[in-house]
Amino acid sequence: MAGHSKFKNIQHRKGAQDKKRAKIFGRLIKELTVAARSSTDPDSNPRLRTALAAARAANMPKDNIERVLKRAEGGEGENYDEIRYEGYGPGGTALIVDAMTDNRNRTASEVRSAFTKYGGSLGETGSVSFMFDRVGQMIYPTDVASADDMFEAALEAGADNVESDASSHEVTCAPEDFNNVREAMENAFGAPEESGLIWKPQNTIEVSEAHAMTLIKLLDMLDDNDDVQNVSSNFDISDDILASLT
Repeated sequence: MAGHSKFKNIQHRKGAQDKKRAKIFGRLIKELTVAARSSTDPDSNPRLRTALAAARAANMPKDNIERVLKRAEGGEGENYDEIRYEGYGPGGTALIVDAMTDNRNRTASEVRSAFTKYGGSLGETGSVSFMFDRVGQMIYPTDVASADDMFEAALEAGADNVESDASSHEVTCAPEDFNNVREAMENAFGAPEESGLIWKPQNTIEVSEAHAMTLIKLLDMLDDNDDVQNVSSNFDISDDILASLT
C-alpha cells in the first residue's frame, strides 16, 4: 500500500482543512456533473452511483448534490473534458494525472509546467499506465474487523483481493464490480474511510530522501491545481523519510 495511501498521508499533513474540504467538494461536483450527463438515474447509471456514494462519504450537503442533478436534468451545467496525463517524476517514479477541465490548453500548460519545474517529464498516453491496474478500492480501518473476517466478507461480496496491515484493510475489485462490492461491504461493515476507482501500481519504486522532497513538491503542486481530479503514482517513500520531511 505505497503510492496511493502514502499520498493520502502527505495530503493530510497539509493544513487549511476548510480549504481542503472546499477543494474536495469542487472535485466531487465536477465528477457528479460529468457522471450525470448520460442519466440522472443512479440505478441505470453506475458512474453516477459511484459519484453519489463518494459525495455522501465526504459529507457533501444534500442540497449541493441535488443542485447539480437538477442542472443536469435541465441540460445545464459546465462542459468538462476528461483528460489523462502520464509521465515520470523524480527518482524514476511514474505518475498518472486525471483531470477535468473547461480549457484544455490551460490545463495542459499547467500540468506540464509542474512536471518540468520539479524534474519530471510528460509522456504520451499509455507511456506509464501499463504499469498500473484500474481497480475499485475500499479502505477500512483495522478495528472494523479482523483480517480473516474482512477477507471472507470481501470475497463473498465479489472482491478480488484484500490487503491488511497495521492501520487498514484495502479491498480491491474489478471496476465493473465496484458498486455491488461497495454496497455489500457497507452492509457488512458500514461506510469505508475512502472508496473509488483508482490506478493501482503493479510494483512500487523506493524513493530516496534526495528525490522524496522534490516528488512531494510536485504532488502538492498538482494537488493544488483545480483542474486535477486525482494523481496516482508508484512511489514508495519510507515512513522514516516521510517523517523527516513533514
